[in-house]
Amino acid sequence: MKKYSQQLIAVLMAFVVLFTTMSFTINVHYCGDTLVAYSLVKEAKSCGMEVLQKSSSCETQLVQKSCCQNKQVTASGHDDLKPTFHNLEFEKQVFITSFFFSYSALFEPKTVENTSFEDYDPPLIIKDIQTLDQVFLI
Repeated sequence: MKKYSQQLIAVLMAFVVLFTTMSFTINVHYCGDTLVAYSLVKEAKSCGMEVLQKSSSCETQLVQKSCCQNKQVTASGHDDLKPTFHNLEFEKQVFITSFFFSYSALFEPKTVENTSFEDYDPPLIIKDIQTLDQVFLI
């Protein structure tokens, strides 16, 4: 049982390290205040409402402001993992070791003294006290 719990803790710690160091980007396309499209891999598809007005002359070109906008939401992972225990300061090493030993002491099995009275014989009944006192269970 203890072997499986240690393996489970190791797998959980591996997932924690994996998900805290992983980074990703989500591309979203809004039309006004409404989310129209999103993508994890490439740029989000537009809704086609971008308006481009061209004047008759080639010298001036007017671009009308569109109600649509593209945004990128980026979640960056941690890159500053400390690989070894020896890179820590002495005070931090003392704190971590004392915390580990005090916390691990909570899970050690406690020895309980056997206080059963199975081998103890009850005293012999000399007189029946219930009939002498006339106290009966109903």
